[in-house]
Amino acid sequence: MLKRLPVRSAARLARDLRRCTSGVALIEFAFSLPVMMVLALAGLETANYVMAQLKVSNIAVITADNASRVRDSIDEADVVQLLTGAKMSASDLDFAQHGRIILSSGESSPDGSVQWIRWQRCTGALNVGSDYGSPRTAGGAPIVDGTEIYKTNRVDPSANPSSYQASTLIGFTSRGNVVRAAPGTAVMVVEALYEYQPLVPASFLRGRVIRYQSVFNVRQRNDQLLHNIGRITPMSCNTFDA
Repeated sequence: MLKRLPVRSAARLARDLRRCTSGVALIEFAFSLPVMMVLALAGLETANYVMAQLKVSNIAVITADNASRVRDSIDEADVVQLLTGAKMSASDLDFAQHGRIILSSGESSPDGSVQWIRWQRCTGALNVGSDYGSPRTAGGAPIVDGTEIYKTNRVDPSANPSSYQASTLIGFTSRGNVVRAAPGTAVMVVEALYEYQPLVPASFLRGRVIRYQSVFNVRQRNDQLLHNIGRITPMSCNTFDA
């Protein structure tokens, strides 16, 4: 049987409990722990997001720079190597599955009145298009299957190659940026996009698309056509796969 405490003992126990502070620190820690965890996770998420931005920016710069350095003439094989290498450089982000690289060759028309896209190549599974548009035939039809010069057999000349006659732009314009190629040369325009994959499932950054662009003037290349000596399948912009 439980023994009833004397009245004096019960009062002393209640007084002692009121004065006891040995558990205050533990209670305060319990209240502050959720806040500390949220702040720590937010800090980790923000740092990871910044690193992802840096890597996507590097993809855009390196791809445009390397594409502009190809001398004499450029081939589909060169483009495949460039885009594949750029995509693999961010494999830790699973960039191939959640990103997109768009490489466009921008040029000036012979009379310098308009700018146009002679050819364009893409890789990555993210379903997005170029801010600058796509190559077009003289009739204005968009070309997204990589047949600006050749038919799908990679041998016979296309009846409707890309043409500056379909362009009505004074310059390439994207989100307030204007890009102009000098007459007789070209610029390599790269758009790198990545749908951020957060560390925390319920992250406030989920669904954000990181977007960077880079432009480099072509060096020592007078032939701006995209050849296909090996007759390989181009990285056309109508496919979205890793």
